Order: sequence, then structure tokens, then C-alpha cells
Amino acid sequence: MAANPVEISVCLPVYNEVGNLEPLHAELTEVMGAIGRSYEIIYVDDGSEDGSREVLRRIHDEDPHVAVVLFRRNFGQTAAVAAGLDRSRGEVVVTLDADRQNDPRDIPRLIEKLDEGYDLVTGWRKDRQDDLVLRRLPSMAANWLIRRITKVRVHDYGCMLKAYRGEIVRGLRLYGEMHRFIPAIAGDLGARISEMVVNHRPRVAGTSKYGISRVVRVLLDLGTVKFLSAFSTRPIHVFGLLGLLLGGGGGLLMGWLGFQRIVLGIELGNRPIVLLALLLVVTGVQLLTMGLLGEMLARTYHESQGKPIYVVAEELAPASSPPAGASGGGPNESAAG
Repeated sequence: MAANPVEISVCLPVYNEVGNLEPLHAELTEVMGAIGRSYEIIYVDDGSEDGSREVLRRIHDEDPHVAVVLFRRNFGQTAAVAAGLDRSRGEVVVTLDADRQNDPRDIPRLIEKLDEGYDLVTGWRKDRQDDLVLRRLPSMAANWLIRRITKVRVHDYGCMLKAYRGEIVRGLRLYGEMHRFIPAIAGDLGARISEMVVNHRPRVAGTSKYGISRVVRVLLDLGTVKFLSAFSTRPIHVFGLLGLLLGGGGGLLMGWLGFQRIVLGIELGNRPIVLLALLLVVTGVQLLTMGLLGEMLARTYHESQGKPIYVVAEELAPASSPPAGASGGGPNESAAG
């Protein structure tokens, strides 16, 4: 796939969508042909077992714009998204789901918005065609929480319909369920983000792969995203602060208990507060140790890969020095009569 670059890459994760692939591909082909730019469509099959792989092979044989990646087993949506992004060649990269609920006719609008100077344009399924209790209410709660924690004001983190600058998205490393946090991760890198209301259609074939069980995984990954964005290069600021607070509190408590025993003669053998003081001190020491170990790991991570701790938006080199004797006015220049 390391061929000449194209202008637009469209990446779709696929998992058991045999009834949707051919009509979706027909829509994509019509829309991309009307845009008038060179394009590729990358399907990443995440271990489908319903015949989707055979349909993708047939589509690939019939359309020279299509590339297909077939996983050996189901690795999850984030892995499929990452595989498509890694293999994309476009200056613009568009992602969408293969269940036909995202409308391909929104792609030109996303690209037009991107051309206004943004690095990422994300879709907002304002009129979402999904079950209220199992899908929409948990999604609204999760989106509210993600906005509050990440400070990136996006209404719909779960919408797969997005357009990116290729150089931005190909530099991301995704794990777990973090494909939904791409706006937050990109925002942490200084990307300019916009949002656009997109059409959302009811599912007409296949079954949904989403459920309430994903809420726990999303919450755990949200904690990871927040920690990595705020403290990945300074973990001691988290663990060290907690360690100092708990250990300091335990130390003060032990000092007071020691004063009671030595000066006031109060027996401490049957008082549970002694165990609390010891627990606070031990926990504080452990947290401080974790912070120091985290600092060592962070340095190993960045230095072993040559990974910078900053992102440069633009760099202006100094103007070249003028040739000798070309400029006047210097203190050693002789005055002409």
C-alpha cells in the first residue's frame, strides 16, 4: 500500500456487516466520484464470521480504489481504526462505520469544513436513530463526562464519521477503546477541531455491536486519556502529591499519638487510630515510590524512542546573514567624503 499518495482516504472498520457492504460501497463510490479528487477506500475486517470477508474480496477485485485488510481474529474497533489510519495515504482521512448509519453524503461537507483551516472535523449525530435507553442515554452521559474531564467541547465522541488532516491522524497511537477519544487526544496535541451536525440513519441490516457493557471500558479509558494528557511526562506530580498528603497526614497523626503515649501516658494498644496512622504512612511511601518509578518509565519511554515532549506548530528559521560588505552603517565602516 506504499504507492503514490492520494487526496482522500476513507477508512471503515468492518465486523459482521455482510448485508451492508455492497450498498454502502455503491454509495461511497458515487459520493467520492462526485467530489472529483483522487481517493482510496480502506476496509479493515475485524475478524468477521458472517461472509463479510468474501464480499470485501469481491469488492476489491472489482474496484481499483479499494484496499482491504483482514485481521486473523476480532481485535476490536480501535485496532481496526488504527490499522486503517496507519495504511492511509490521503492528505485528508475520513472514517465512518460500515453499518450504513453514517451517511456518505456528509463526507463532502466535512471536507469543505476541513478546508477552512481545521485539523479535525467530527460529526454530531444530533438526531440519533438508536434505542433511547440502551444507546442514546448512556451516550449522552458519557459525552457529558468526557467533555468535562478532557475540556474538548465535542457533543458526540462516539460518532465515527470524522475528517482529519492526514499528518495529524497518522501520528496517533490508539489502544483499548480509545478511537472514540481521538478528538481529545488530537486536542491535546494542539489540533484545531470543529464539529458538524450529520445525518444519522436507522440500521437496516445486521445487528448492533454496541451495548451497555462498553460504559465501564469507556470510563476506564477516559481515566487513561486524562492521565496521559496531563501527567504522562510528570507522574510524580500525581503520585507524589497524594503520597505527601497521605504520608504527611499519617506522620502528624503518629506524632500526636506518640505525644499522648510518652507525655500524657495514654495507652495506645487498643486504639484503631494507630493502625490508621501506620496505614497512611505506608501508603504515602508507596505512592511516592510509584511516582519515582513513573518518572523513570516516562524518561525511558521518551528517550528510547526519541519521542519529543512537545509538538511544534510552526518554526521560523532566522534570516540568512547578508554577504560581507553588503550592508553599511557598522561602527567600523569608514565615512565616505
